Amino acid sequence: MIVVTGATGQLGRLIVEKLVTRVPVDRVAVSVRDVQKARELAARGVRVRQGDFTDSKSLAHAFEGASQVLIVSSNAAATGGDPLAQHRAAIDAARAAGARRIVYTSHMAASRSSAFPPMLDHAATEQMLGESGLAWTALRNGFYAASAMFLLGQALRMGVFEAPPDGKVSWTTHADLAEAAAVILANEGQFDGPTPPLTAAQALDFGALCDIASSLLGRPIRRSTVSEDELRAKLTALGMPAPRIAISLGLYRASRNGEFTAVDPTLQKLLGRAPTSMREVILREAEHLTAGAVPESV
Repeated sequence: MIVVTGATGQLGRLIVEKLVTRVPVDRVAVSVRDVQKARELAARGVRVRQGDFTDSKSLAHAFEGASQVLIVSSNAAATGGDPLAQHRAAIDAARAAGARRIVYTSHMAASRSSAFPPMLDHAATEQMLGESGLAWTALRNGFYAASAMFLLGQALRMGVFEAPPDGKVSWTTHADLAEAAAVILANEGQFDGPTPPLTAAQALDFGALCDIASSLLGRPIRRSTVSEDELRAKLTALGMPAPRIAISLGLYRASRNGEFTAVDPTLQKLLGRAPTSMREVILREAEHLTAGAVPESV
């Protein structure tokens, strides 16, 4: 039994959809906070159980019979929560359930010294996994392309992208990363410990993304540089919580430091095809705009 947490979220749901094409559906289970949101999965034969990282008893039930557990990382830090406590609870529950392996959605830049706050949590979680006594795989995922499009959303409509200086990022789609996760789950033991970076084939900064958008939309999308203090003041005025502001500013700082520049062929090998490029991602958004729709958010 392969148990996937967070299966009603964007990445988790895609992982399940890819996984059921690779293993019998009766070997796939999900742990979700709201089982009503997983009714479609249940209708397809996936075992659906309620599980919450803050409720160890619910995790014991949700993980019952697991041979592998895929832990989709918690985003609790964005709202001031404690993702490490949640990850520890999930690891403990997987071990208690008798799972052989934990697969965790980490990040290519996981590090104890990163300028991007979520990377500190990923590094600490990988250490927990290493101390768990179980086999484990950390999916060193590239930076989500959806995050780039969320940040560019207003610029695509208004024609100007304002942000602090940045560096190149190997933006990678949820769909490609989900398919790679499904391949790894279906081939247990393919990777021990952290994977190589699972990235698309090109790293691009926001200036390059604006240039691509300009060419596809047929109108200029200008990259304007502002200071971190200016962006902090703007986000504070909009009512963004301090933890989220720190994450937002950390993205630009870490990219300037080169934390997200690596590209690696591992994802392409797992997929058996070229990963989706940012030109393809931006083209889809441009088509939405042309049709009068609002660009997709994270």
